[in-house]
Amino acid sequence: MSLHDVAVLGVGMVRFGAYKGGKTLTELARSAGFGALEDAGVNLGDVGEAYVGYMQAPIMSAVKIMKEFGLTGLPVTHVENASATGSVTFRDAAWSVASGRSRIAMALGFEAMTLMAARTQSAGRGIGRDTIDSVILPAAFFALWAMRRMHERGTKPKHFAQIAAKNWNYGAKNPFAHRQSDHVVTPEEVLAAQMVSDPLTTMMACPIDDGAACAILGTVEEAKRLHPDRPVIRVRAAALQSERYTPGHTFLGPVVGPASMTHTTAQEAYEAAGLGPEDMDLAFCHDAFANEELEYYELLGFCAEGEGEKLIEEGQTGPGGRIPFNTDGGLIARGHPGGPTGLAQIHELVLQLRGRAGARQVEGARAGLAHLVGGGSVCAINILQRDS
Repeated sequence: MSLHDVAVLGVGMVRFGAYKGGKTLTELARSAGFGALEDAGVNLGDVGEAYVGYMQAPIMSAVKIMKEFGLTGLPVTHVENASATGSVTFRDAAWSVASGRSRIAMALGFEAMTLMAARTQSAGRGIGRDTIDSVILPAAFFALWAMRRMHERGTKPKHFAQIAAKNWNYGAKNPFAHRQSDHVVTPEEVLAAQMVSDPLTTMMACPIDDGAACAILGTVEEAKRLHPDRPVIRVRAAALQSERYTPGHTFLGPVVGPASMTHTTAQEAYEAAGLGPEDMDLAFCHDAFANEELEYYELLGFCAEGEGEKLIEEGQTGPGGRIPFNTDGGLIARGHPGGPTGLAQIHELVLQLRGRAGARQVEGARAGLAHLVGGGSVCAINILQRDS
């Protein structure tokens, strides 16, 4: 069984932001879902299965919100895989079509993180394998990761600031982004922002926000029938892995996770797609903190180990560069509500491959990769390609 006959029929999204109860989860999800159905040119009666992703919403939210679209009897599955939740709903919908279980499938993600934050006065990592470090906030783990690279590779805080500034400036061009600066953000501005956990400032970190995003998948035949004048966007790979044991293995915890996980998942995705990093025209990665993006340049195979800083210095991951990263602003500027984040990446990637991304369009984009780590213990990578 392969994904060679699976295509993205439509995408929909609401702007990520701090709605703080101004819009309900139902309203957010309904807007994104109906937007994707309209973009695909289908209705709920055409959908054979729905995969609904969220992390913190109340029990049974998946079924309750799907009822807002209609009562057709379709199977509804709730998916949760931390930050990778939306990416996994997309993967499951793709494999549903590939397996023949459904001709058309829906992947829907939503979240209201601002409401969760209001209910939670303080929180660490929560219950895990170990309790001694459960009170350490995620920012501290990512800061330790950044410090380690600075110690081992000579990386400077300005490298992280350059990544963050790039993503802020991409976000300013994206109407779906939470953070839309009214001026060009500089690395110096990022460095001067309030410190969260040295060397990471607030402008190097993703915001707390709400949102929803959706993708409709179907067969290539359906894509051509529904939109004969629109390019077919094929799903070339949908890989998912979890942490694996290696000799001398050290459990790094469910925040950062082992770097090898991204590398091995990328190898699986490239092999399945029959493509390599050299074939990607743009990429999206987990950048809850700016230093993550730097690490993933190397782990996803876009440069050799220790050469990520060179990509930044040469502007290769920004507008006009060899491999633009996070053209929608990434988690830092577009936002990271959790459940819909992976589908927001798919939304932007589809717009790019259709040539409909406006001021942030990557010229001639034909293939791209979307990567997210879920809680540091799973990694999801989806690869899409536009037909010639």
